[in-house]
Amino acid sequence: MNFQSQGRPLSDEGMDQTCSTLGVSESEVWAVLTVETRAFGFFQDRRPQILFERHIFHRLTNGTHDSAHAGISNAKAGGYVGGSGEYTRLENAMSLDREAALQSASWGIGQVMGFNYQVAGFVNIDNMVAAMVKDENAQLLAVANFIKGNNLAGALQRQNWVSFARGYNGAEFKKNEYDTRLAAAHAKYKIILPDLALRTAQAALVYLGIDPGPIDGFRGRRTRSALMQFQEQSGLPETGELDHDTESKLLAEAFGA
Repeated sequence: MNFQSQGRPLSDEGMDQTCSTLGVSESEVWAVLTVETRAFGFFQDRRPQILFERHIFHRLTNGTHDSAHAGISNAKAGGYVGGSGEYTRLENAMSLDREAALQSASWGIGQVMGFNYQVAGFVNIDNMVAAMVKDENAQLLAVANFIKGNNLAGALQRQNWVSFARGYNGAEFKKNEYDTRLAAAHAKYKIILPDLALRTAQAALVYLGIDPGPIDGFRGRRTRSALMQFQEQSGLPETGELDHDTESKLLAEAFGA
């Protein structure tokens, strides 16, 4: 199964569709993305972010593979290797039970579990995985559908962070102060929103092997240094700014457009 794509980052159209689905503004969406999800939906190799959960595979396969494959099928959570190495665990599990394996991983920017494919808006797990592979727009829409399907859109619309955190994280949400962190993130994003064009440029730099720091849509020292490095390599004026020529060449090299 091919899990690789161009790894296209979130666009204005994708954000608009998510906001429309949930009936909220960008500041609410970014608050959830900051606190409840991965910062970016793809690994550097352009495969979707995943985490394989062996205890879910154990449950979905009734423990059939526990004795011979404890690293990927176990009543206890764990065994993580992290990063793109999780695909090795996923593919090993797929060789035992393909559908159960795909349902046992969390996917994309929202890390929606595969077994939640229906509430996330898909008819089967293959359709969900295809969307996760496609781009961040599809990943984020799955998050929106998951929130809506679990009756949490209303809490998000009202900015009731206690209710949202309880529904999203469970009864013990206070341990990690999810509600407080959501409120703080929302207050930040009401003042300033990420620049999606800059965020796309940051992702492009990562794909090209240049570290811009967090893929967050905010201009910091590391992003400036990364842009200067790209400009130097490309024979462009080393301004550290995402000017038109820099952006055009960067996107062309990273995405072919």
